[in-house]
Amino acid sequence: MSAAPTSLPGTVVDEETLRRLIPPYRVILHNDDHNSMDHVILTLLRCVPALAPEDAEQIMWTAHTHGQATVIECPKETAEHYRNCLESAGLTATIEPA
Repeated sequence: MSAAPTSLPGTVVDEETLRRLIPPYRVILHNDDHNSMDHVILTLLRCVPALAPEDAEQIMWTAHTHGQATVIECPKETAEHYRNCLESAGLTATIEPA
């Protein structure tokens, strides 16, 4: 005998419940002295498709002036993918629970 479904198809889950079920993580970009600003912006746009060019530029400036910047909040597996992509292009990035 199979268990009854816990929700109906098309059911909307509120944001608080979703955050408990799939905790968000922050992808953090750290400033460095060896990558050009253009390289950082282009890498952000390539690795994190949800970013607009203006967002990528602001993230780069925040990291440059404050030492680090939040790139995006997303599920852990996605955050790990973004971090790995940024690091493979020579940038320094970490993830942390949001």
